[in-house]
Amino acid sequence: MFRRLPRWAVAVPLALTLAAALSGCGSDDPAPTTASSGDGTTTLTVLAAASLTGTFTELGKTFEAANPGTTVRFSFGSSATLAQQIVAGAPADVFAAASPATMKTVTDASLATTPTTFARNVLQIAVPADNPAKVDDLADLADPKVKVALCAEQVPCGAAAVTALDAAGLKVTPVTLEQDVKATLTKVELGEVDAALVYRTDVIASGGKVQGIDFPEAEKAINDYPIAALSGASAPEAAKRFVDLVLSQQGKDVLTKAGFQAP
Repeated sequence: MFRRLPRWAVAVPLALTLAAALSGCGSDDPAPTTASSGDGTTTLTVLAAASLTGTFTELGKTFEAANPGTTVRFSFGSSATLAQQIVAGAPADVFAAASPATMKTVTDASLATTPTTFARNVLQIAVPADNPAKVDDLADLADPKVKVALCAEQVPCGAAAVTALDAAGLKVTPVTLEQDVKATLTKVELGEVDAALVYRTDVIASGGKVQGIDFPEAEKAINDYPIAALSGASAPEAAKRFVDLVLSQQGKDVLTKAGFQAP
């Protein structure tokens, strides 16, 4: 459907340390590796799909408030890249992926407990607020005059796009293939492309910078989101509690408000 990128074009070089990429929940300090320190404080490291940035940041703050002395550190990005980092030994406690296939990379390496699906997400066509190319439906993306951004096929949003376009019998030639859904959406927000296939939740999170267009084939490409505590977690009890929070009614309410569907 569109040209497959080589693995090196998607994966972050494994020689880089994950700790340098981690961002804290309300902290600008350099991110430590996952650990329980001698003074009773705990750092919980959560690797999560880019599309979970807003919801998990909110849940991280909730978790910290309920667990004094615990700091939650996140690394958001392509699920495929994060899975490769875990397999390569990156320190982490929890992994939340945007597809079962990327979670399977980790479970096949016996590096995670049994995952649980906690949410589902569906694609929309994202266009700039003024929709200059007058895109109305999925077929419009096959017009060579329409500049389209897609996620790379190796990442969940890209795989979902392939499924949806196949279901519609369409051939789309994107002008760019991005490493995760946030980067893909940014191309629309900046006006660099006329349209992109991203998750509905990302359209909502844009706060009106883009508008979303539903299309029927999206129902054939819904992504399930699994979460699991990692087998090598340095903070296993905190990891279990964070997973429980995501699966709780409070977690479901945060996810539903952001546009995710119940599993």
